Amino acid sequence: MKCTQYYPVIMTDDVEGTARFYQDHFRFKAVFDSSWYVHLQSVEDPSVNLAVLDGAHETIPPAARGRAAGLLLNFEVEDVDAVYADVRAVELPVLLTLRDEEFGQRHFITQDPNGVLIDIIKPIPPSAAFLEQYAADAVPA
Repeated sequence: MKCTQYYPVIMTDDVEGTARFYQDHFRFKAVFDSSWYVHLQSVEDPSVNLAVLDGAHETIPPAARGRAAGLLLNFEVEDVDAVYADVRAVELPVLLTLRDEEFGQRHFITQDPNGVLIDIIKPIPPSAAFLEQYAADAVPA
């Protein structure tokens, strides 16, 4: 299978509010906007996409209708400290405060209005204990 694009789709009962959340706080813009589906694209990188879908829409099989659950979105950024300051300034919930992890991340976790976790990450060099777990071409710098 040759994939031409990949992006997560968040099912919700508040399409407009969820789309607005990602536009207001994470620099996305709507490139398709209807009452039941909004396709969002990063204003900084058009290859970064996210969609929001009415979880009760007829295109979703009845057994799968509902809201997002058990989902964690990872956003790797250049300046995690600046994003953390922005999130704190607008009083978004912070479920995990900014910290360095020995496995090679400086990150924090916030949450969208649906309960979807958002992990904002800056890769950092891992500790020696974790270094050997990385493929040689995948070690964070």
